[in-house]
Formats: sequence, structure tokens, C-alpha cells
Amino acid sequence: MRRTASPLSLALLGAGVFLLVLAPMLAWYVEPRAKRTPIDIDATTVFTGTGSYFDTGKIETVSGKKITVTRQVRGDVADSEESGRAVWDVSTSVDTDATLPAADTHDSLQWTLERWVTDRRTNEPVHCCQEKPAFDGEAYLKFPFDVQKRSYRWWDNTLGSTVRLRFAGTKKIQGYEGYRFTASVEPAKTGTRLVPGRLVGLPKRSQVLAEEWYANHGIELVVDRRTGRVINAAIGPRKTLRAPGAKKDAVVLLDSERLEFTAATQRAQVDLASADSDRLKLVGETLPMGGGGAGVLLALAGAVLVVRGRERPTSQQIITM
Repeated sequence: MRRTASPLSLALLGAGVFLLVLAPMLAWYVEPRAKRTPIDIDATTVFTGTGSYFDTGKIETVSGKKITVTRQVRGDVADSEESGRAVWDVSTSVDTDATLPAADTHDSLQWTLERWVTDRRTNEPVHCCQEKPAFDGEAYLKFPFDVQKRSYRWWDNTLGSTVRLRFAGTKKIQGYEGYRFTASVEPAKTGTRLVPGRLVGLPKRSQVLAEEWYANHGIELVVDRRTGRVINAAIGPRKTLRAPGAKKDAVVLLDSERLEFTAATQRAQVDLASADSDRLKLVGETLPMGGGGAGVLLALAGAVLVVRGRERPTSQQIITM
């Protein structure tokens, strides 16, 4: 009798070897390349809360008013690079009920336009492409992939510097769990502004270069662990004016204990984080582990069948019979 490998045994062996080769490729090659900051982003997030702001019509600070912060992020695909950098243009407006909806962002209570450039893999700043302003830190609109339980340097654009965000456990947003990071900002001088002297307690001076001061009652960011996407954000900004060299605030420009993502923004961020996280888990864990396990079983089954073979009578045995 002679033994020959059946087509089934060869097919099983081949499929097993293929899966054993594919599994580490998915984990070590495909997944790392999937962890890239998107360059074609077009997203809007909205914060709301109550607080105080300087009413230019009344020339005084009014309190207990609704405040809305709208941030629009659009990726500049032309200036970005598929493998290298992500260029995002960020428009942020602060509005009251009187300025919403604003026909022009310049009608808002405050409005800023930024250009943020980062390394698509590490989320570190990349200083190029008319970046404005020059950023620093590890996190701002998002965190790096695979967020860890440690402190992160978060860029606070109003402060013009980084803030140390401390890991503060986990928190569920719309039923989805993320890592929670918190911080606060002590009052700091951030610039100057030419205003009427009487506005800052100097009525005998027609104009004065007042000092702009900024603080933050509390920063709370809840972040998806796998993608680094911020699924909820809450901030407590306070912006004031002081007379030159003064130790106390003279005018409150903006003050709120807590401005937080709306429920609709939270849901949208959670949906995006969940979908992206599932895709990364699929190529980084589920498929490699499942494929590797199936590959071992198929390869073993195929090898056993090849070794055992299929018995066929030889020509000499047929003549004897």
C-alpha cells in the first residue's frame, strides 16, 4: 500500500498556514497603520452652561446667562500627509442667546481661528503649514491612541501653555466608559488690551493698557481609551481685566463654573469613539487571536491527514489479488 495526501488535507494545511501568517500581520502591521489621526475630519462640538459675561451694550457684566461654545474642526486634506501629519483648522465661538445663531462668527461674544498640526501616529505637535498658534503638549482636541492611566500635558489655548491633566479614574458618558482626566488653572496674566480707563477703575485716564487674566475653575475630559477621542469635555473658564499692576480683577469678561458638551454632542462623540474602537479591536485583537487559533487547528488537522494519507493498492498488490 502507498499513502497519498488527499486534496482536503492539503487545503486544511494551506488554510492553517495562511491564517498563522495573517494573524501577526494584522496585529503588527495593519493595526499600527490603522492608528492614524484622520485628515478628512469635519466635526462640530457644542458646550453649554450658565455664567457671566461683559455686555458691550450695557457696558457692564451680566450674570446667570446661558453661554454656548461652538467648535468646528475641519481637516485640510491638501496640507496633510497620508502617513505623516494631520492639519486641522479649528473655529471656536462663544455666544450668548443674543448672538445665536450668529450670521457671522465675528458677531459672537468671542471668536478664534486656529490651525493645529500634529503627527498622525503620536499626536505630538508638528510645527509647519502656517500652524497658529505654536502648540505644545500631548493632547488638545484628542489624546494619543491607547490612552494610559497617567498624567498628560494638555494644551490650553487661552492660557497659551500646557496644563497637567491628572488621571482620575473612569466615568461613563451615555453608557460608554472612558478615562477621566481633571485639572484647574490658577489665575495667570495672558496679555493686554487697550480699554477706557474708567472700565478698570481709572476714570482720569481716557485709555489704559489693561491686563488680561485667565483662570479655569475646573477642566474635566473623558476620553476613549483605545482611540483617544474626547467623548465629554467640561471647562470652567474665567477671563477678566485688571488695571496695570493691580492685584484684583476690575471687570469680568467671561466666567462660568461649568460649560459642558451637550447631550447631542456626547452621543455623537460616543458613537464615533465606539465605532473606531471596535474597528481597531477587530484588526488588533479579535482577528489575530481568532485567526491564529483557527490557523493552529486547521494546520494540525491538515498535518495529521497528510501524515496518515489515503491508502491505495499498488499495481503489484492488484496483480496478486
